[in-house]
Amino acid sequence: MTTYLSWNCRGIRSKLHDIRTILNNFHPACFCFQETFLMSHIPLKLRGYNCVRKDAGTGSHSSGGVCILTSNLYPSTPLSLHTSLQAVAVQVHTRALVTVCCIYLPPHDALNQQQLNNLVDQLPKPFLLLGDFNGHSTLWGSDSTNSRGRQIEQFITNNCLCLLNNDEKTYFHEPTRSFHSLDLAICSPDLLPLLNFEVGDDLHNSDHFPLIVSHADSGGAIQFPPRYLFQRADWAAFMQLAGVTEAMVSTADISEAVQHVVDIIINAADKTIPKSPPRLRKFRRPWWNEACRDSYKNQKKCWNIFRRYPTTENLVAFKRARAFARRIRRRSQRESWIQFVSSITSSTSSKQLWKKVKAANGVYKEFSIPVLNTGHASYSSPLDVANILGQTFAQVSAVDSYSPAFVAIKNRAERMPLTFSSRQSFPYNCEFKMFELQTALSQAHDSSPGPDGIAYNMLRHLDAVSLSNLLHLFNRVWREQSFPRQWQEAVVIPILKPGKDPSNPLHYRPIALTSVLCKTLERMVNARLVFELEKQGCIPPFQSGFRRGRSTFDNIVHLETQIRNTFVRRNHLVSIFFDVEKARHTTARGGMESFGNFITWVLKAICHCLSNGFYHPVPFDEILNHLPPSVTGTLYVDDLQVSCQGCNMRLIERQLQNAINKIVSWCDENGHTLSAEKSKCVHFCRKRSIHADPILSIRNDAIPIVDDIRFLGVIFDRKLTFLPHILQLRKKCEKSLNILKVLSCTSWGADRTSLLRIYQAVVLSRIDYGCLMYGSARSAALRRLDTVRHSALRICSGAFRTSPVESLYTICHQLPLHLRRKKLSLQYYLRSLSHSQHPTSHMTLPATLRRNYNARPSHILPFCERVKSIIQDSELNFPDIQTVDFQIFPPWNIPQFSFINPFSGFDKSKTSPVIYQQLFSFHRYRYSSYRPIFTDGSKAVGHVGCGIIFDADISSFRLHTSFSILTAELVAIFYALQKISLSTQRQFCIYTDSMSSLETLCHPHFQMHPVAMEILGLLQTLQHRGFCILFCWIPSHVGIAGNEQADHSAKTAASLLHREIPYCDVKKSVARRIFSLWQETWDLQVRNKLHYIKPFIGLWPVLPTRGADVKLTRLRIGHTRVTHKYLLFGERTPMCPTLQNLVRKYLHCIISLRVPNGSCAIKPQTTKPTKPNPQSPHHHSIPNKEVYENFRNVQRFGRPRQLPYSQKNPYDLHTNVSMHVMKIDFQYDNVCKIGT
Repeated sequence: MTTYLSWNCRGIRSKLHDIRTILNNFHPACFCFQETFLMSHIPLKLRGYNCVRKDAGTGSHSSGGVCILTSNLYPSTPLSLHTSLQAVAVQVHTRALVTVCCIYLPPHDALNQQQLNNLVDQLPKPFLLLGDFNGHSTLWGSDSTNSRGRQIEQFITNNCLCLLNNDEKTYFHEPTRSFHSLDLAICSPDLLPLLNFEVGDDLHNSDHFPLIVSHADSGGAIQFPPRYLFQRADWAAFMQLAGVTEAMVSTADISEAVQHVVDIIINAADKTIPKSPPRLRKFRRPWWNEACRDSYKNQKKCWNIFRRYPTTENLVAFKRARAFARRIRRRSQRESWIQFVSSITSSTSSKQLWKKVKAANGVYKEFSIPVLNTGHASYSSPLDVANILGQTFAQVSAVDSYSPAFVAIKNRAERMPLTFSSRQSFPYNCEFKMFELQTALSQAHDSSPGPDGIAYNMLRHLDAVSLSNLLHLFNRVWREQSFPRQWQEAVVIPILKPGKDPSNPLHYRPIALTSVLCKTLERMVNARLVFELEKQGCIPPFQSGFRRGRSTFDNIVHLETQIRNTFVRRNHLVSIFFDVEKARHTTARGGMESFGNFITWVLKAICHCLSNGFYHPVPFDEILNHLPPSVTGTLYVDDLQVSCQGCNMRLIERQLQNAINKIVSWCDENGHTLSAEKSKCVHFCRKRSIHADPILSIRNDAIPIVDDIRFLGVIFDRKLTFLPHILQLRKKCEKSLNILKVLSCTSWGADRTSLLRIYQAVVLSRIDYGCLMYGSARSAALRRLDTVRHSALRICSGAFRTSPVESLYTICHQLPLHLRRKKLSLQYYLRSLSHSQHPTSHMTLPATLRRNYNARPSHILPFCERVKSIIQDSELNFPDIQTVDFQIFPPWNIPQFSFINPFSGFDKSKTSPVIYQQLFSFHRYRYSSYRPIFTDGSKAVGHVGCGIIFDADISSFRLHTSFSILTAELVAIFYALQKISLSTQRQFCIYTDSMSSLETLCHPHFQMHPVAMEILGLLQTLQHRGFCILFCWIPSHVGIAGNEQADHSAKTAASLLHREIPYCDVKKSVARRIFSLWQETWDLQVRNKLHYIKPFIGLWPVLPTRGADVKLTRLRIGHTRVTHKYLLFGERTPMCPTLQNLVRKYLHCIISLRVPNGSCAIKPQTTKPTKPNPQSPHHHSIPNKEVYENFRNVQRFGRPRQLPYSQKNPYDLHTNVSMHVMKIDFQYDNVCKIGT
């Protein structure tokens, strides 16, 4: 049953609790409010409802105001009203389209009859008019009729409207304890037979009762579809029931086989995995407890008594009960909120952490069903909306959307027969292996299921036999080149584009949810496709999208380098940033070369499947090949950027226009369209003289010239100052600080570790992105970001704003931003050197440019040259970086590695070395035909080595000190395999005590250790030559002779091995060097109070209680409310009357200061300070060295060192300081009351 509500709430923000209660009880389609008392800058948002409002507040005073909340379970759209009345209107579709208008007529405003008539004329019929009219009339139950009432009666009569009110009272006048009828529900005649009217029986802390208008016969709200609750699944039972047999996948029809698999999995899921009930959403009240329930029950009881017997005594009793219930509710809400936020600790998992953070900040994904307008008609029913969106999506990808020129080319190409058969057997056409299926399932994220309801979690929990039969089904689809009909269907979800009009169907982006089975096979096919494209060099070097080892920074670095080089030459650079309209939906299906059944299946998948989940930018790669030689370009998926530089603007203009024409011709031939309006052009130049901007066009439509452009997340301005980017970045980061403010408090809240994790995710991640580029901006601009970061660290730690920033960095263990920018720049540059085909690794300055930079030192160097300077300044020395070959193993032929562990059932801490020696002897007895080889790696201070024991042959190598112990172990195994390759024997067993090395070899992937890739490649070669090589793990230092010899040779290795170093080891060396630079900076802070107790930077444990941790942090930093309140509040420096000197240090207040009554009378300075007396026993002295050291222990570790019993004098102030330091009250007036 559809319900419409109306309520004069007398302030909507103060009644949010009551509003949620009403929404939970009625689930209305529309909820109209009067007298919202909202200012225009105050947001209003309730989950599951869209808000349309009109505020009447002026200046700093809020009054009146109307608002309508519409449920997003019903299609709705707001109406624009041209009226001076306080009124808003929406159209909502329940079973038909109904207009709902909310109106508030202030009692003392003069009402013009024509204003009401004009309002009704703007409301499409049928309509419902709800509101507070502030008129009395016997027509709706009042005792008398006033002038406002007669106006409303005339208004109803003149417009042939129907009044829904009965004689129920809607308003309670507290001074006279009387009830009246002021709120009305008026409708057009065609709605009268369908609506029921009643008045609520609870004021809900207002003076008006809510009006309840219900639809007598209407469709209910759209129900949420049920979802599988995987966290409550019985996976053991599911695995038994979801048995995919060979008979199921061997039927003649592939579509029938797919249906058998779907049925068996879904039936098993229905029996073993619970589903969420399809109920309407309710607002949760986790704070509601028994005390709230009892107080609310008592409030309703007192109200019912007063309503029957409206005496003064009963009114007072009701008010007292209402106030008590409000106090109990607010206290419960606060306690529940504190408990919820304080539950975010360092032990909270990332999933639960972000779930709580989003809940605390009200972050959720909202949706609403729109009312669509195509220009010819409006569509409001869910079925019509779905059909219109479907037709719109189909038209975008239809042949009619292509230009006539491309249609002619397409038809001509399709008339040419394509033959995909080949006499040559290509390896990528072989059947899929089990490890390909397992890899595809492990890489898939838990996304929404398709029409068949199967999720990735279900496939991951199939047993080995079912997975094998599922693989057989995939190979049938692959081999027979038949696409199942079930995979041709998808659930399409329309997503509104940001900032677009929701009533226009062209403003939605279709997201297709296809079958998970289909997407799994797509992922396997895509892995082979990408491998072949990369191997054959089909992808140009400056296409960085969807490629291993590549990122958006590649294109950003290339553009920045071009601009810097142009500036130093004193030339112009003009760059165009193109926008390809609907790139994914208009990709041509033809024009592919013949690759056998591989491409046949791909074409069928493209033609039948609606999903773009594994979209690869191959169709756009050819754009870069059509550019003139003088024009360079980069491509990230479909984000195309081209640029041209020179000293003659007219020549640049001609070259770029030529490039544009060629790109347009290519788009015509391939079915794409460039948008001239959305494309942008930037003229990068630092010349002071006036130069005309270029005039460029796409099909005679001019390309706009702008001063700055956002390119892949970084804003480039024409002078490359990066100031617009920094200003916008600061604005975003300041908004993100609200999350930390919500979760933190000085006395309660999430602990420091959790707050820092959130800070790194929502603030620091924004600052880090693009810092490689904008880090070259001037220092004054970069300092704008430092202030935001300092605010975040102060929120996380609870430190005062007077705290030194160096102390903030150290106490939070966060690198200063300038060092972090150096670290990230070094890591990116060195990672690019590890990829032989990476374009950044080839960006070297020509000699002429280098001379220009040397002659003009004011010009900023390009990125690569800046990093080289950082390497030189940081004194980083390491060997050449080892390059990684991502195409070393094809996806269908990845080596499978396993090892033997005869000691798996024995705990080393509880097992005698003799037992290990006996186990190893038995193992050698079983594998006596295998020749043993022992390898080991060693890493100590200033020494890294590896050793190989091959019978009597002992080989040892010393490696660079930057090598890790893992790399040393892998290098030892690699050289052991090289020795095996020279042997005539064919059976070997390699023994190593490095479990991490063996586990690394067991899980091959494209990001694995490069030495491990070399080992697998060499091992595969040796196996093809007939070698049988086993690997076995052995425990170290248990007396196994071969292992002991290998360990000794690794530790004493003297022969230096000149070998390239992996990037993973260089990354650690860079981090250590940056940390040492930070430590050197910290060593200079000799006057810093925190440096006195923490000379070495490192992590300190965090106290679990937020309030105690904040107090301890302030003590450690040395900035407390006692010592620095005068700075916080702009007061004079306080004086200590006892010691006659300034109070500057917390040690003065806590240790050196003592007065007879156990409290310090520190007062603000009112006179000039007197010189401290050097003869005073308190001057520069510590009364008790033992107590002083104990206090330093409290600062460092948060707990006092235990004193001998003889020193535990309860009357000794100094002992009490050390034993009760955590009980210090930091309020100014209670500064040193620490004796109790």
